Amino acid sequence: MSLYVYAITEDSHPLRLDDLKGIGEPPSELRVVHGDSLRAVVGEAPEEISVTRRDVEAHHTVQERLWAQGVSLPLSFGFVAADEDAVRAVLVQGAEQYAQRLTELTDRVEFNVKGVQDEDAVLRDIIEGSARIRELNEATREGRGTYEEQLELGQLVAQEVQRREEALAEQVVTALRPLTYAENLSAPSQQYFLNVSFLVDGERAKEFAEAARELDEELADAAEVRLRGPLPPYSFA
Repeated sequence: MSLYVYAITEDSHPLRLDDLKGIGEPPSELRVVHGDSLRAVVGEAPEEISVTRRDVEAHHTVQERLWAQGVSLPLSFGFVAADEDAVRAVLVQGAEQYAQRLTELTDRVEFNVKGVQDEDAVLRDIIEGSARIRELNEATREGRGTYEEQLELGQLVAQEVQRREEALAEQVVTALRPLTYAENLSAPSQQYFLNVSFLVDGERAKEFAEAARELDEELADAAEVRLRGPLPPYSFA
């Protein structure tokens, strides 16, 4: 049967797994596969892996408990290997690379920062701030206006929304970057104009969290800055 792989650790990790369960129904038992100097935490993989709330929570619970015990490389949800020999081969072949990454992650944590804007408030502010957009908005209200006017209005609003979001994102990242070791920036989405993960030295975690909260207060009229963490360094494993 194939194996679901949760994390890679050094052989010095305590790996207290007694009360931990993995994904699947019933929840799978966890065990350890040994390489030369590294180990992997694995469990039996279900025949079909689906992104259910229960399994995602189980996956993250294992990651968080391992990270609380010592440094580990948390693998993304859904990582499956054919068998123990396949896992062992990966541990041996990638030993140098994994060991280096484990060293980089030691005593560091991840914070995820997302930026959200109130769409209605942004549109009102854009309309109030541009005479041309106000003129076009009035001309095209309730389906009136020419196609060219509707097109111009859409383009002007989209450009202004993008400009503001890019400026806000840059402001947040620039303010937080000096407190971090590394960053992983994801593409903006319809929901979030900013989605970035930071790797932060453990001794600066409180300082980073406070700086993010201060940014949220400072930008309250323009955006919401959402902070998650400290977390295992999913984005840097």
